[in-house]
Amino acid sequence: MASEPTPGRTTAAETVHNRIAVLRTERGVSRRQLAEALGVHYQTVGYLERGEYSPSLHLALRIAAFFDVPVEVAFSLEPFPRIGAPPG
Repeated sequence: MASEPTPGRTTAAETVHNRIAVLRTERGVSRRQLAEALGVHYQTVGYLERGEYSPSLHLALRIAAFFDVPVEVAFSLEPFPRIGAPPG
């Protein structure tokens, strides 16, 4: 019998890929600073960046707004290409 996914945790089929770490680094924002701005625990930012947790729609939109980018720039259902990778 298949086990139910843990609430808040993602399965491979539910993975939401993100560029949070890249956006944070580009802007010189720490995990703690981002967490405080979003009203979440700093460990939540780490879980999101590692793909261990998928954000709610509300949180994803708040993250995109924080970085002033469209949500599609920060999140994707498909893996983002590596920076510097040749187009393919």
